[in-house]
Amino acid sequence: MHKDYMKKIKMSGPELFESYYKSVWLDRWDKLKDAFKGEGQKVYRANVWAKPKTGSKEVIPGCFESEEIAVTEEGIKNFYLMDPASVIVARNLDIIPNSRVLDMCAAPGGKSLILFEKLIDGGELICNELSRTRKERLRRVIGEYIPEDERVRIDIRGFDGNKYGIHLKDEFDYVLLDAPCSGERHLLDSPTELEKWSEKRTKRLALNQFSLLCSAFLTVKSGGEIVYSTCSLSPLENDDVIEKLIAKKGDEVEILPPLETYGLGESTKYGQIFLPDQCGFGPLYFCRLKKN
Repeated sequence: MHKDYMKKIKMSGPELFESYYKSVWLDRWDKLKDAFKGEGQKVYRANVWAKPKTGSKEVIPGCFESEEIAVTEEGIKNFYLMDPASVIVARNLDIIPNSRVLDMCAAPGGKSLILFEKLIDGGELICNELSRTRKERLRRVIGEYIPEDERVRIDIRGFDGNKYGIHLKDEFDYVLLDAPCSGERHLLDSPTELEKWSEKRTKRLALNQFSLLCSAFLTVKSGGEIVYSTCSLSPLENDDVIEKLIAKKGDEVEILPPLETYGLGESTKYGQIFLPDQCGFGPLYFCRLKKN
């Protein structure tokens, strides 16, 4: 048995993790790890339904440095605290009014709120979340931020995202797939999970992500758009997933340029990635796709 292989199988989870990401990001890996210390930048995104007054610096349009979250007279909250990259990703789905939109893995709900604001003049949003506990959090967020008379246009479901491509083909105009992923920022804060890490983890997640993306591709209408995103640093879960879809579907897949990144994203082969050592938030990868 090869000496290097013997050495590898004796490595602990943290050592395997370090070895893998060092091989991907080279000298930049240490800077990325340092940038993961702490929670990362968050912004207070103004809820358009609440029309809140703002008093702090605008970080990106509609998102502010520091505001007080409160309930308005209409009974909805005025600001939602979230990662700026998540805001940008949701805004990159180029939704027009009166569309049918699917948020396939919707919890906790921040991106769903942004998608629904694009439907302010009409349309339907399906917010799907397989996890029961996460779905309840999603339901609570929708209830806290969307006026009651508008909620009738939001359908909260708890299905396996893989089923949409089987049972609901050519059903939606737009799909956001923020896929379950490695989430290295959170993994580094969990010694128990880190101890169990191996490369099989990211490979297994990539298989599920590809399956979900295929489902999204089948459930979106011809001419419809998908935004695929993860908070992973593993290329297996990002551009490689897109590449597999192109290999499977060929010319049916059209890669679209980003609508807007406010100059904060970095280009990858197919998409954009926000990295905390450069922009102070993320990581978050996304790619815009069109079904031809």
